[in-house]
Formats: sequence, structure tokens, C-alpha cells
Amino acid sequence: METNHRHGSGTTPVSGKEAAEAFAALGSDVRLAILRALVRAGENGLAVGALQARLAIAASTLSHHLRAMMQAGLLEQTRDGRTLICRARYDRIQGLAAFLVSECCADITAEDEERRA
Repeated sequence: METNHRHGSGTTPVSGKEAAEAFAALGSDVRLAILRALVRAGENGLAVGALQARLAIAASTLSHHLRAMMQAGLLEQTRDGRTLICRARYDRIQGLAAFLVSECCADITAEDEERRA
């Protein structure tokens, strides 16, 4: 099942509101651990059961966190038979990174540049 959300498919531009929602969704160490595990897993993602075992958290807790992260557009889920597979939304993650650095150095003046030289 191919989607356009995979690694290497570009970025999905995000608004300030969307970025705030996504970063708020990552505001816990558990959710950061989930996202990092999914990023490490690559394009194939991880089955929910494997993710649960890897992070050693209760199924209900994992489900709660996954739901919040899906609503923020940070991950996607697909079903493969009876298995639910979670994948990081690389396009969205790259869009968030681009949002953070989009105005990098915008306020540096020519005078600032001269002082650095």
C-alpha cells in the first residue's frame, strides 16, 4: 500500500496553527519515543503490538498516544489483515522542520554580517 506520506516524498507545508498542534502532540516523552521508534523503523513502520513491546507500555496508553499523534498528522495507520501498522509521516515531520527554520537568519543585518567577518 503506497501513500504519498513516505520518506523522500517531499514536505507537507504547515501553518503556524498546525505546527503548534503537532508540537503540542509531541509534548510528552512517550510520544517522542513513539515517533522516534517509527522513524527508526523506516518506511515499513511497526505493527502496534511490536511498538507496544518495544516501548513497554500498556495497550490502552499506546492507543491514547497514537490517536493524538494521528490527529496531529504525525503518523498514519494502515491495516494488513489483522495487523495495524503505524508509520511516521515523513512529509509532515519534514514540513515541521522546514517551518522551524524557514526564517533562519532573517533578522541578520548587513552590519551583523560585517561584525562576523
